[in-house]
Amino acid sequence: MSKIDIVRKAMTDALKAGDKPRKEALSLLLAALKNKMIDKRADLTEEEENAIVYKEIKEAQETLDTTPASRTDILDEARQRMAVWSEFAPERMSAEEIRTVVEQAIAELGGNLTAQDKGKLMKVLMPRVKGKAEGNLVNQVVGELLH
Repeated sequence: MSKIDIVRKAMTDALKAGDKPRKEALSLLLAALKNKMIDKRADLTEEEENAIVYKEIKEAQETLDTTPASRTDILDEARQRMAVWSEFAPERMSAEEIRTVVEQAIAELGGNLTAQDKGKLMKVLMPRVKGKAEGNLVNQVVGELLH
């Protein structure tokens, strides 16, 4: 079952329950997923669907960060949307999980890497963590492990 179908079902459930804010948030997410599918002219992969969910969450977070505190209506709406959309986002990797993957990648590349080899390491590492971990956290862990 694709994420579009899951979101559509959740939206109809929210509509039946009379939960208008949840229905509106799900409607926005469904529109974003459908737009991407139309742009691609093919079904979305799970990774692409997750990327869209994360993008929507990130945009809501940016709204929270840039909106003045006096605009509580906008802030509440953004928080509500983030809470709803977070239900459809898979768990992000923890720093320890990222560290394990980075250490495996370092071992595969010969084990004795310096900060100058960061590009090689990231080239091997990013396909493994893409969509599962935040890039800045991956970069931080890599920086700690390279000497």
